[in-house]
Amino acid sequence: MNSLVKKIFFFALLITSTSSFCQEILLSKNARISIITCDTGNESYSLFGHTALRITDTDNNLDVVYNYGAFDFATPNFVAKFAKGDLQYFVIAHSFSDFMDQYNYEQRSVFEQELIIPAVYKQNLFNNLNSVLASEERYYTYKFIDRNCTSMVVEILNKTLGSNVVFKKNDTDKTYRTILYPYFDNSFYQKLGTSIIFGSKVDDYGTRIFLPLELHESLQQTQFKNHPLCKKSINLLEFKKEAPSSWWDNIYTFILLLGFIVVINKKSINVFYFSIMGLLGLFFGFMGFYSFHQELANNYNTLLFNPLLFVLLYFLYTKNKKWIINLSVLNILFLFIYVAFMLNKIHLLIMLPLILTSMTLLVKTAIQNSKRIPVVI
Repeated sequence: MNSLVKKIFFFALLITSTSSFCQEILLSKNARISIITCDTGNESYSLFGHTALRITDTDNNLDVVYNYGAFDFATPNFVAKFAKGDLQYFVIAHSFSDFMDQYNYEQRSVFEQELIIPAVYKQNLFNNLNSVLASEERYYTYKFIDRNCTSMVVEILNKTLGSNVVFKKNDTDKTYRTILYPYFDNSFYQKLGTSIIFGSKVDDYGTRIFLPLELHESLQQTQFKNHPLCKKSINLLEFKKEAPSSWWDNIYTFILLLGFIVVINKKSINVFYFSIMGLLGLFFGFMGFYSFHQELANNYNTLLFNPLLFVLLYFLYTKNKKWIINLSVLNILFLFIYVAFMLNKIHLLIMLPLILTSMTLLVKTAIQNSKRIPVVI
């Protein structure tokens, strides 16, 4: 709490000073501007790392980190706004020591790349950052790919340098989904969850810089006025990564659960499974229309998590065998379409246990209701 109070106080102080004199501060010839890249962590909020800008000028007693990744948990209807995609993020300034304390506490590595740009560009970048900080421009609507802490830094760098100097150098032939996939290697259920909830946008080629480590790699290959844009990356903090261990967060518990559902073959369990799958399908469909997050739109996973399963449940309840068979066959057909669509997708294998479970239960349901009822004469 004390750390939070200090940050709020520092932010308020910097806002006040910015509005009155920061624009008039002239950086000295010793001023340094660098891109700070924070390594990935094991928590959900830290899986992708973080990007910030640092301005250091010992002559002006200045060492400030500008951070585009701030948001307010106290925002009314926080969860609803985040889900809808209209949650306001904002830029905030930290003292460098406070910023580093946080990552030292989390034991996450921090890298620095000093920009090699003329003094006039350093001054312009400093002025642009302070202008944003002191105006309504400090607020922006977060978008997972298009507007985040990394893309906002790229935007202000290119604005200052006067052209599209910083752009993506590697992996432009890979989809966003493929690029994201390795970030979930230590958390099976997060990988499964994102595979399920993301729609077709993340299957586009990843031509934009949207991840901190992507920017870090691209900067090392970027030229400005016929020389490298930045110096070689240095480590400000270095920690050895340790993958979290969990007895349950793995594919084996997932397969065990689904195998239990298939082997037990109990009507109540099958109904529960179909209910969950249909409910998730309705949720994905709703989020695709409700949310401004384009990553959630056009979610073809609804072919697997099919809302039509609720119609099947209705006929199971009314014991209408003809329509039980019809709906089972229809859902099986959708599964085949889904598999065909998924053949070139990286998340096919992680979805395969669900596909096989649904297929098995639907086939069993159709067979059980196609048996002739014996007539005793």
